[in-house]
Amino acid sequence: MHGIGVMNGWSMMSPGMWIFMLLFWGLVIVGIVSIIRWLVGRGQSQDRSEPETPLAILQKRYARGEIEREEYERMKKDLE
Repeated sequence: MHGIGVMNGWSMMSPGMWIFMLLFWGLVIVGIVSIIRWLVGRGQSQDRSEPETPLAILQKRYARGEIEREEYERMKKDLE
């Protein structure tokens, strides 16, 4: 009664459906790996950053308008 002619769902899939299924799961796995790598890399990039030089900090302060040109030139001369 249950033997001949009964096929499970996997064997009835067409080749196109197999390709689509493999492609779908491959993209899901690649997406998960990409998200994990992005999250891990985001945390490490902050740890690996080199400390800013005093001159770079001075330039940023001048660019933001925190100090005047005369003070910037004086401090730059002291640093160099």
